[in-house]
Amino acid sequence: MSTSFLPARIAVSRWVPGERLDAPEADPAPVPGAPVVGVLALQGDVLEHRRALRRCGAEVVLVRDLDGLAGVDGLILPGGESTTIGKLLERFGMLGPLRRRIDAGLPVLGTCAGMILLSDELDQDTVQPLVGGLAVRTRRNAFGRQRDSFDTRIEVSALAGGPLDVSFIRAPRVEAVLDDDVEVLAEVGGYPVMVRQGHLLATAFHPEVTGDDRVHHALVEAVRASRPHADGGVAHG
Repeated sequence: MSTSFLPARIAVSRWVPGERLDAPEADPAPVPGAPVVGVLALQGDVLEHRRALRRCGAEVVLVRDLDGLAGVDGLILPGGESTTIGKLLERFGMLGPLRRRIDAGLPVLGTCAGMILLSDELDQDTVQPLVGGLAVRTRRNAFGRQRDSFDTRIEVSALAGGPLDVSFIRAPRVEAVLDDDVEVLAEVGGYPVMVRQGHLLATAFHPEVTGDDRVHHALVEAVRASRPHADGGVAHG
């Protein structure tokens, strides 16, 4: 018998892998002047984010190297294996340049593993590579294992349109907020699962698999607003 860390009062339905992604989908061409948003494509659920961003009117770049990173106005760090993604960022020489772009104001959305990577601290003894920048302490796999994945609806204070449909898949959660600048936008069981600090937005859940694109739309709009200020500097080597 599996043990779920989900509070009993939260209504959930079981997540079925790929159930929302099996239908063919048109690939709209970006309009001239569309914001260029990257999806870090070293490992994780890249396709789902690309689809959601294109529905929001963005031009999408799959970022696998420094050239890709240099060419985007915003970035998504997707769900996947945070340790693997962090090590690959180190191996390909991208970790330092990504940190510098974030310091320069690059809008970034981190989902699930992406939230872990953006966190300044982790609630664990094991050390792993982190991008950092988000003043929170995060716990990995806080809601249980893969078989404990679930769908639910949550209220998000910064999003109009009612509750947001989301999927928690081996999800983390924020154990502690480390700076007053961090806004808690949504909670589950009393723990933050969506936070924002300036140009950084992070979710413990996967917004890309439900068909509700409001989180991606918020990122695209943030990119539109910040493009003159997000140049940064991506030094090669």
